[in-house]
Amino acid sequence: MKFIVAVWLGLMSFQAIGQETEIRALLAKQTDAWNRGDVEGFMEGYWKNDSLMFIGKSGITYGWQQTLDNYKKGYPDKTAMGQLTFTLLEMKPLSKKYFSVVGKWHLKRTIGDLSGHYTLLLKKINGEWVIVKDHSS
Repeated sequence: MKFIVAVWLGLMSFQAIGQETEIRALLAKQTDAWNRGDVEGFMEGYWKNDSLMFIGKSGITYGWQQTLDNYKKGYPDKTAMGQLTFTLLEMKPLSKKYFSVVGKWHLKRTIGDLSGHYTLLLKKINGEWVIVKDHSS
């Protein structure tokens, strides 16, 4: 029985490592897109659905398109966007389909740096991890 439990725990750990690797790759793609000034590319990491939830200083925004529009309004050019870095503080599998990420974001900009924290809820949809909820402050 102990052997079965050990094998099961090992498989679960292996699965979590795979999930974490996929999510780190997603966040790296978002960072690269942002740093190129490509807001649409950055948004590829988000669920393209009206139920996407983004929570920020102005409250809750629903929907992929509205979130994209808000990013474009708040960061209209590469100078406003600056250079993004993410610092991951916690990555936690919640199930085979859900994953939680907590971290810090920092924008290095010539017009003044910005920084804050975020909590992401990711869901595996059609074999791909996407952000379904983002609370950034």
